[in-house]
Amino acid sequence: MTALAVVLMAGGTTACGHLDAEPITPAPRPTATFSNIGYADWSEAEPDYRFYPGDEIEMTVPSAPELNKTATVQPDGRITVPLVQPVMAADRTIGELQASLSQAYAGTLLRPQVQISVKATAPLKVFVGGEVGNPGVFDMAGDGDALRAIIQAGGFKTTAKRNQVVIIRRGPDGRAMMRTADLLRGLTSPGGADLVPLRRFDIVYVPRSGAAETGLFMQQYFRDLLPVSFSYAINGNIR
Repeated sequence: MTALAVVLMAGGTTACGHLDAEPITPAPRPTATFSNIGYADWSEAEPDYRFYPGDEIEMTVPSAPELNKTATVQPDGRITVPLVQPVMAADRTIGELQASLSQAYAGTLLRPQVQISVKATAPLKVFVGGEVGNPGVFDMAGDGDALRAIIQAGGFKTTAKRNQVVIIRRGPDGRAMMRTADLLRGLTSPGGADLVPLRRFDIVYVPRSGAAETGLFMQQYFRDLLPVSFSYAINGNIR
């Protein structure tokens, strides 16, 4: 994630892996179809919610109400609950976390069934880059869309291609999906705006001069970096 954020905030094209004195052969300019980039087909399907550090979880144990508790997902991805060791919650769905907690209580309770609900969620973290005033990583409270993210990033520059903003998202199978959005309509005709509601870790990229420049940017930086892996380093182990 850190490498991805640095690329977005840099906003330029550098010759990675070459000394300044070395001759560099310009890369071919890709076509607007992005045929050489392996993006998955865009899907609007809503995946199951997965917990993230900062989320608040309501745990209920019907057979032992005294164990009921509200727990916060810690920065290491775990939650602390009574009588058992901390349990990994980050990047798990409600069903997966219920199964983990029920298994954890199996050695302590006769009926260890646990029920989980989401009490509060952490802000959405999105990446905004390209022709905006302040590219970077932003937290968006509540529901957010691409236009709001760009406004939060300082708004469009005068050189921005506002009718061809690129949205990149991790798909259900982990592959990156990409689509473009006409956010110019959101400024001139709010009723016909294609604002694109955002999800956690979405990337919003505002190109300078059309699809060809966008394709070059994606080819150079994102093809090898995406899909974004979701993992936690715990005591040196990646999970």
